[in-house]
Amino acid sequence: MTFHLTTRAVMLATALAFAPAAFAETPADTLVVAHTIDDIISLDPAQSFEFSGNDVNNNTYDRLVDFDPLDPEAGFQPALAESWEVSEDGLSITFTLREGVPFHSGNPVRAEDAAWSLQRAVKLDKTPAFILTQFGFTADNVEEKITADGNTLTLTLDKPYAPSFVLNCLTANVASIVDRETVMANEQDGDLGNAWLSTNEAGSGAYELAAWRPNEAVQLTAFEDYWQGAPEMKRVIIRNVAESSAQRLLLEQGDIDVARNLTPTDVQAISSADGIKIEDEPRGRILYMGLNQKDELLSNPAVVEAMKYLVNYEGMEQSFLKGQFITHQTFLPRGYLGVLEEQPWTYDVEKARQILQDAGIEGGTITTRVRDLREYIDVAQTLQASMAEAGLTLEIEQMTGAQVLDAYRAREVPIFLGEWGPDYSDPNTNAATFAYNPDNSEEANAVGLLAWRNAYAVPEEMNEATVAATLEQDTETRAEMYKDIQRQYQAEAPIVPLFQRVEQVGLQQNIQNWWSGGAVTSVIYRQVTKGE
Repeated sequence: MTFHLTTRAVMLATALAFAPAAFAETPADTLVVAHTIDDIISLDPAQSFEFSGNDVNNNTYDRLVDFDPLDPEAGFQPALAESWEVSEDGLSITFTLREGVPFHSGNPVRAEDAAWSLQRAVKLDKTPAFILTQFGFTADNVEEKITADGNTLTLTLDKPYAPSFVLNCLTANVASIVDRETVMANEQDGDLGNAWLSTNEAGSGAYELAAWRPNEAVQLTAFEDYWQGAPEMKRVIIRNVAESSAQRLLLEQGDIDVARNLTPTDVQAISSADGIKIEDEPRGRILYMGLNQKDELLSNPAVVEAMKYLVNYEGMEQSFLKGQFITHQTFLPRGYLGVLEEQPWTYDVEKARQILQDAGIEGGTITTRVRDLREYIDVAQTLQASMAEAGLTLEIEQMTGAQVLDAYRAREVPIFLGEWGPDYSDPNTNAATFAYNPDNSEEANAVGLLAWRNAYAVPEEMNEATVAATLEQDTETRAEMYKDIQRQYQAEAPIVPLFQRVEQVGLQQNIQNWWSGGAVTSVIYRQVTKGE
């Protein structure tokens, strides 16, 4: 990094100094984004696991493989690694790195930097480390399992995993390549530079971190020596604006180029405004209904089946969820390898009532504990009304997000309504939590598995299929395996996917090539341009 903290503060103050009255629009070479960024805890890619921190890191660091924001449907592409080879036994992948790529410090990006970066993430063992350790890497063996030789990097795996599985995981921010020399110059008490990287960066990405003021703003400046070409937007300023109405006002006044947290009401209000456009982009988050199998009533397969027909999918999608969610009835989000597009359930109270009647169920009371977010509460109340028509009573308890999560992880929420976001861009990220639970006992305490949280004893066949899909070498065959898992899951699972979140972004009309990251990654700025 070439900026000291005091310099950064001055730059940020200067960048944010322009007032609405003085400027009708943002500078031609500057992108100003309004977003809720108060969740940033650390900017160390080995630690960051929050949405906004990942947004920053996605632009300041490169990875061995990554996505092309101008062709996201193509999936992962060569990045710092220009090519790779998989061994015949499938137990190792060797990457050849590009020559002549510089870090922001001016140091060259070397295979030894890449190896050290991955080793470092495993050794630090922060929250996102599991994305790498699931391939058999441990703090004790990682230096032997991840090695550099000249301009090549070799990963030695504990099993012959699907190459697509490994490569998808290497697009995650935890796999970002950091400048070893710069980081170790700032190491404190053997922390591998963790404290320093929490507020600084040492990457090779399209942007450098110029400033971060917690709960206020992040400023990025273009890296002119970026290996894919310097970005047209020379500065990106992300302002922390929590309220949708405030973001809307700033967009209407021309003080920002992008608004990322607009409510359906504000989207509708500005959708026909001159000079503003709305772009819809499906993200990876799935809003689902968990039916806890510890509950006597919910453990009846007939009740599970009936509940799938008591959700007013279209009604909610066209009213309070309009534009923000689309009906999606499987655990893989659209945009993922092997996603199943089939939607077997419709809103049908009569059918639900008949299913319950045939099973001899005449009524019952069930509780849901819901986070106090408007959309979750509205979903719960709509479900409450339809359940009542079928003779079931739903009691709604509103709680803070932390309270709900604590109860949910303790398997104490009969009906859970909330969202799950993928941890990395491979289908295993969701299959391994929705459709995998090899030990349903209380002692297992597998809180990371949604199946376990809902006491769903996943059938052995589905557990085995989920593991097998991570080992299938042929990508097309692997995609079909996930479709088969999803069909079985739809037929019997008590955790019911309902909707996929859509990000509705408000943009000035001249903003081109915006990409929030879709369902698979975080926002990318380097391709954004401004037209006339």
